[in-house]
Amino acid sequence: MGNCSTCPSRQSCGSKDSSKSQNCGGKQTPKYGKVSNIIGVISGKGGVGKSTVTGIMAIELAKKGFKVGVLDADITGPSMPRFFGVNEERAMMMPTGIGDETKFIPVETELGIKVISINLLTEKEEQPVIWRGPVINGVLNQMFMETAWEDLDYLLIDMPPGTGDIALTVMQSFPLTSMVIVATPQDMVSMIVKKVVIMAEKLGVPVKGVVENMSYIRCGKCNEKIRIFSKKSAEEHAEYLGIPLIAELPINLDLSESLEAGKAEEYIKNNLEYESLIKSLL
Repeated sequence: MGNCSTCPSRQSCGSKDSSKSQNCGGKQTPKYGKVSNIIGVISGKGGVGKSTVTGIMAIELAKKGFKVGVLDADITGPSMPRFFGVNEERAMMMPTGIGDETKFIPVETELGIKVISINLLTEKEEQPVIWRGPVINGVLNQMFMETAWEDLDYLLIDMPPGTGDIALTVMQSFPLTSMVIVATPQDMVSMIVKKVVIMAEKLGVPVKGVVENMSYIRCGKCNEKIRIFSKKSAEEHAEYLGIPLIAELPINLDLSESLEAGKAEEYIKNNLEYESLIKSLL
């Protein structure tokens, strides 16, 4: 048996005893299922549509027949339940049959995407999380390791913006296959986004590339792309960051309205516009 008192990860470990934790002090792995690819989705700052991009990617992967899960790692600002329209549902805790151990049963969307979020574990979604960093990291580890993911082809982790505690925990402790960075045109040349790229490089996490969100609007008459935030192309912005451009996404009022109605999954699964988002992942 390990000694948690001497483990360097004891403050962020989701287990009371390191004997119940897998690879304590190293890369954590889910206990209840096998996950083939784990993709982190992050941004330099909030408000750029990172969670929306995470949700779109999950739906596009599910459309192609992959088994997909989403871990909402933004503990203090979770939004994935509302994106998928499952915010009125609640995840369950079930006994594993091994001592007093329990596991989380995630909520499933219409396409079968498994979703776990702190908002699916609290009594009401408006209930705030008033925890300090070590507790948040511990809960995140539990959600990752102790959710019944079963067998997944892809697990997407919607991370909070920036280079704080959760980003560090995910990059250091979770066996990420790669990361996707989301930015808007005015942020693409920002040192904040560059910091995220450098952080991933220093921690040895491969970066697939950047998604430029809110890149343009389309003229209703001629269908021309109108760039309202920057005259530079998305390719020029990606070149500054030193990473590939995965996709550039427009401002889309129809998508916004479907999100508000809790019908984003229905809208995206019937729309071909977002298929380019996952080409780099396949």
